[in-house]
Formats: sequence, structure tokens, C-alpha cells
Amino acid sequence: MNIKNLILCFSLAFAVSLAATPLVKSLAYKIGAVDVPKDARRVHKTPIPRLGGLAIFYGFLVAVLSFSVIDTQLRGILIGTLLIVGVGMVDDVKQLSAKIKLLVQLVAACITVFHGVEITALSVPEFLAEGGIVPLGWLAAPITVIWIIGVTNAVNLIDGLDGLAVGVSSIATFSLFFIAILAGETRVAILAAALAGGCIGFLPYNFNPAKIFMGDTGSTLLGYVLSVICIQGLFKGYAIISFIVPFLILGLPVFDTCFAIGRRIWNHKPIMGADRGHLHHKLMDMGFSQKQTVAILYVIAMLLGLAAVVVVEGGAYIAFVMMAVVLLFILFGAKLFRHKSVSTPEADIVFVKPVKIETVETEEKTEE
Repeated sequence: MNIKNLILCFSLAFAVSLAATPLVKSLAYKIGAVDVPKDARRVHKTPIPRLGGLAIFYGFLVAVLSFSVIDTQLRGILIGTLLIVGVGMVDDVKQLSAKIKLLVQLVAACITVFHGVEITALSVPEFLAEGGIVPLGWLAAPITVIWIIGVTNAVNLIDGLDGLAVGVSSIATFSLFFIAILAGETRVAILAAALAGGCIGFLPYNFNPAKIFMGDTGSTLLGYVLSVICIQGLFKGYAIISFIVPFLILGLPVFDTCFAIGRRIWNHKPIMGADRGHLHHKLMDMGFSQKQTVAILYVIAMLLGLAAVVVVEGGAYIAFVMMAVVLLFILFGAKLFRHKSVSTPEADIVFVKPVKIETVETEEKTEE
């Protein structure tokens, strides 16, 4: 594996994304891809462009085309990426319905599977299956499609604070990058390096207070690419109980999404409806500022990513320890979700401290 090429791949994606973001910002204003604060869930007070994911896409695409060999599988991934980014751009301008977006995601996932990107088997402890491998057979295609769509929307759902989704995705991508290097998966390492570079190049513009949001163009792009990188590099059976590794790396968005679905079902609300019950909302309701909340979630994402790398290197025993850690994480999250939200309407906008009043500007998305 040529480490120099991987560094160049990351650097190219970073440079393109960093340079493209101001141009994308201008384009967003021209085509009307602007988030105007018009409901209670949006607490930023001025219109902010939301097409920033296009800059991440430019960085990722240029780096991949420059350093990867375009084979059948990569062709399918790139076609799917174009579909995801295309519908994301339209949604950032016109706000498409959830059904239309889900349909396009389904088509993109099916195209990816058709080009040979599939979860064909899972690696598990030998006491669970002979040889430690569970072939999926005819279930491979539907499970892969569900995985791609699920991760795509999971990342989209955590895109609620400035810098949160792109930062968590960057951490997950670096974890995938290091695991790919350990496993000698050059193709996967290039994809991870390209995505990480695109994210880091955009991040300075997305930190609080954000100058631009990445919108659905970015959040669904990150979710889709992360899902296929996991398929390429983590579901291949090279690591003992490798099935747990993707869920560790993507633990934060997957956890938040599962609880969001469960919460809405329990409260008899539409699954795709919007609410103020996500993990970052709960942390803010506990009194943390937006920057503190993002920092806490970054640390959790880093710990989960580190746990994934340890699992790959450490084997079954370490894996079970990591499963215990994940269980504790879930219990911690459950406690947060039981925490009652502040009842006053102003609670969504300001936090009162002994010395000053801090206005919290939050990137909120409409979940349809």
C-alpha cells in the first residue's frame, strides 16, 4: 500500500473542498438553496445557504478519479453517489417529499448492488457458526439495500447542529481509513481518504457559527458513501465478528436513529416526522451550549471509532468487551432520552447563565 498516494489523495480532496465551499455558497444564494428561519425549530436568525455538501462531493470525486482504478464496483458507487447528490441538491432548493427522496435512495442502493457491492457474508465467532462465516445467500441484496438506505438516513438525521454531522462523519471515516490500512485494503483506504479530505476541507465553514450548511446534499452523500465503504471494507470477513465493527464506527448516528424511530412509534407520531428529541437536543436541554454538545458527541464518536479499530486488531475477546461498552453507551443514551425537555418556549433559543445570556445558533433540518 502506497501511503504517499493516500496522503496525496486526502490532500487533494481537502484542497478542492476548501476552495469550492465559497463558490458553492455563492451558488446557493443564486439558486435559492437557503435555509430561512421560519419555524420554531430553526433558531438561527438569518438566512444561511445549505448547499455545502456539493463542495464535499467535488473534493471526494476529484480525489477518487485521480487515485482510484475505475472498476465495476466503483462505477456503481459513483453512479449511486451522483443520484444521491442530485436529489439532495433539488431538496435543498425545493424541499422534496420524504417518499421521493426514499425512492431515489432505493434506486441508488439497487444500482450499487447491481454493480457487485454486496454484503455477501458475515464473520462471527466460531461457536455461533461453523467456520466463523455466515453466508447470506439470497438475503445479500435486500440486506445491503437496507443497510445503505439506513446509514444514509441515519447521518441525515444527526445533521442538527453546526459541524455535528460532518465532524462525526469525519471521525468515522478516519476510523475506516486506519482499519483499511491495517487490513491492506487499498481501494477502501482511497475512498476513505477522499471522503475524509472532503469533510475536513468543508468543516471550517460549518463550525458554529456556521457560514454554510451542508444540507441534504451533504448529509445523504456522507451517509451513502460511509455505508458503501463499510460494505467494501468491513463486511468481507477478514476480522473476527466483523459485523460489530460498522455499528461501532457508525454507532452515534445509528443509535440516534433507532431511538428516534422508537420514540415516534411510542408517541404515535410519523416515523419521518420532525421532533426535538434527538441526542443533541437532549444534551442542550441539560444546559450544554451548542459547542459543548458538539464536542461531547465528537468525543463519543472518537471512542466508538477507537473501539472499532481495537476490535479489528484484538479479536473476539476484545470484541465482547466492546459490546459491553456499547451497551453502557445505549443505557447512557436511554437516560438522556428520559430527561424531560425544558418546557418554556424560549428554551430552544437561549440558555441562561449566571453571568450572561448565550444565544445558540443551531443548524436545524426539516425531517420529512
